[in-house]
Amino acid sequence: MERHSFSGRIGFVLAAAGASVGLGNIWRFPYLAARHGGGMFLAVYILLVITFGYTMVTAETALGRMTRKSPIGAFSAKRFRAGGWLHALIPLLIVPYYSVIGGWGMKYLFGDLGGRAEELAADGTFSAFLSGGLEAELYFVLFTLLTAAVIFAGVQNGIERVSKILMPFLFLLAVVISVFSMTRPGAGAGIRYFLVPDMKRFSWMTVVSAMGQMFYSLSIAMGILITFGSYMKKDISIEKATVRVEIADTAVAVLAGLMVIPAVFAYSGGDESVLHSGPALMFMTIPKVLAGMEASNLFGSLFFALVLFAALTSAIALAESVASTMEDQFGWGRQKATVVSLLIMLPLGTLSCLGFGPLAGVRVFGMQILDFFDFLTNSVMMPVAALITCVYLTRAVGIGAVEDEIMAGGAPFRRRALFRFMIRYVCPVFVLLILLSSVAEVMGWIKY
Repeated sequence: MERHSFSGRIGFVLAAAGASVGLGNIWRFPYLAARHGGGMFLAVYILLVITFGYTMVTAETALGRMTRKSPIGAFSAKRFRAGGWLHALIPLLIVPYYSVIGGWGMKYLFGDLGGRAEELAADGTFSAFLSGGLEAELYFVLFTLLTAAVIFAGVQNGIERVSKILMPFLFLLAVVISVFSMTRPGAGAGIRYFLVPDMKRFSWMTVVSAMGQMFYSLSIAMGILITFGSYMKKDISIEKATVRVEIADTAVAVLAGLMVIPAVFAYSGGDESVLHSGPALMFMTIPKVLAGMEASNLFGSLFFALVLFAALTSAIALAESVASTMEDQFGWGRQKATVVSLLIMLPLGTLSCLGFGPLAGVRVFGMQILDFFDFLTNSVMMPVAALITCVYLTRAVGIGAVEDEIMAGGAPFRRRALFRFMIRYVCPVFVLLILLSSVAEVMGWIKY
């Protein structure tokens, strides 16, 4: 079967950036930054992106292009096959609950477009929406079908075309909304809190949280980069593409922080505790902030359009990794792989969706179903997959072979020494520490 491919460098960069620039940036980054030190979190995050993130994005992309396979096929050595299956399973578990949150964004976008900004901001609106079950389920199904339609269309006609349309709009909306947020009366304190590092706010949990966010945001250990790398042509510089993805991801993360944190500071009169509301910040606090502003329906529509675009680009990337794996492993066509993926994702997503309604009483290790899937994939499976990748590339494939792939066609490899040092020594140890810290915290063995 002929391998799908991107049309060129721009197609790959926009698709990979679309995978990176998602709810991890818009929904997750602001509340984690607010909770774990503001400017200190941002500084640690950027340092990790340009060292650890750069290394893992480059390595996974190179592995994909070298093998021309999706994750399972890319891990060809028998003793490392579990690593390939783990990379393949992660997106299959993430995209269903991710689509649930995407459905929430769709609900709020339609509400603002309908002129109901004040209604959406009212106390109890979001809780009633989740606990009702049926409406949330309908939005989840709608979002999932939209994602599947893009995958069904293929790599160039689906993923690449949609990324070329949505990504410029996403960046434009992020700039417009962040400027609006930063110019609100009282926003200056929020800008300082987010941009100025304060060592008093530093803790080991700042590093753990920033690392987890970087995995989620850069699509590391999700099978996406291996899959997209397998679609990359040999004349495209992997290092240059990685740098562009790094820049896009970090830029949108910073813009997301500037959209949310200054606006919340302005709304709350500088009360930091409002920022610590976690995931609810997006769908409970932000609607209240927007409802109190002039042209609330307009800016609410713009904000949740941004949320929807970000969710959609990442969900497409996750679903593509799942479909590509099925095509490679079972010899299926694009259409059959997409339909089977959809049939798996719908019931899994329904569990997460109903976990806030009829299944609210169901707890796994004390967590709601969606939170459990997030913990399992982000805090356990992804660090393990990254550790296996490091060991596989250094022990089975060989660093020399990976470097040759990165330098194919005479492409420069300017951070070669950093890459070699990080993937051999730093990344494996750091991933193991993050894994142990995350699990220990959730199990209550340690507290930060």
